[in-house]
Amino acid sequence: MLMSSGSEPAKLAFGPNDFRVMRPGHFVLCAVTGEPIPLEELRYWSVERQEAYASPEIATRRLMEQA
Repeated sequence: MLMSSGSEPAKLAFGPNDFRVMRPGHFVLCAVTGEPIPLEELRYWSVERQEAYASPEIATRRLMEQA
């Protein structure tokens, strides 16, 4: 999915099982890699850090950094 250069990322509030859209957009940025994640593909995030992650490996790596 290509993101147009003028599109802005969504602002989300992450909960334990879902997220709430605070500012509309079609994607969010991975907190670790900076890559855009389309909202329909977003599966991994941290409620505590309020961050989105592009993959389970990236989410696990970030979790390990906290330890």
